[in-house]
Amino acid sequence: MSATLGLWGIPLAVLGGATRVSTPFLFVSLGECLTERSGRVNLGLEGTLVMGAMSGYGVSYLTGSAWLGVLGAGVIGWLLGALHGFICGKPRVNDIALGIAMMLLGVGLAFFLGKPLIQPTAPRLGAIPFGSFSDNLQLRAALDVNVLFVFGVALAPLLHFGLQNTRWGLVVRTVGESAEAARALGYDVNRVRLLATAAGGFLAGVGGSFLSLYYPGSWNEGLSSGQGLMAVALVIFARWSPKRCLYASLLFGGAGAIGPALQSVGITTGYYLWNAAPYVLTLAILVASSSATRASADMPAELGVAR
Repeated sequence: MSATLGLWGIPLAVLGGATRVSTPFLFVSLGECLTERSGRVNLGLEGTLVMGAMSGYGVSYLTGSAWLGVLGAGVIGWLLGALHGFICGKPRVNDIALGIAMMLLGVGLAFFLGKPLIQPTAPRLGAIPFGSFSDNLQLRAALDVNVLFVFGVALAPLLHFGLQNTRWGLVVRTVGESAEAARALGYDVNRVRLLATAAGGFLAGVGGSFLSLYYPGSWNEGLSSGQGLMAVALVIFARWSPKRCLYASLLFGGAGAIGPALQSVGITTGYYLWNAAPYVLTLAILVASSSATRASADMPAELGVAR
């Protein structure tokens, strides 16, 4: 944002940056929220996010279609989520340990398979020009909104409605609250959790495609800055509600946009400190949400069951 807008450039740049930075957070957190509502934790979504970014860029480059890249990223995320869900269904498998292994697997595979994609240029996703009314190029750039962000904003209330008001939502919540009660009702707990984990992986893969196909808009090994892991803290902060995941994602996205917004108006003092805002926010959320005496009333009961 140019200094021609003065101090008004800061909130506008934060607003524009928030819609871009928050989009991966939004998709990954919605995926993790669905997974955790079924009573399972998937810490491997960081690997899924990176694999989604790599595969989405690769498919876009090979096919010439950015939207096929998004679909390809989602399919890869679905496969990784299904693999996580399948292995977690085995006896004496720990969700957390497996999630860490899946994260390392996903990141390692993405870096290995994605080396040939570092130089080529793939078709990128477009944006909706909400700032087309203005002749100011900086204002127009700040108000360009990617279609995936719009989809994510629409998906959050739809997922919330589905969990609260549909039969499949009731099944997922029942499995997340009491596996024994779900089995007594005739539901296959492992199958429900596998499907929820696979769906969560699909959303995380789509979030990864945003990183490589829109913002920053290229494939490189430093593309993700831990958004997949931070999304787990974001879900806790949102108290396992898809609608609150949207608000929390915007908060995280706005925090991540502060540094670039200040730099855009010529304020460079403490730039790297401001860039650490999302990580500081993550630590603060984890500390604030921890309790030695009580669990969150909104937390699915099965998350506290040792397996």
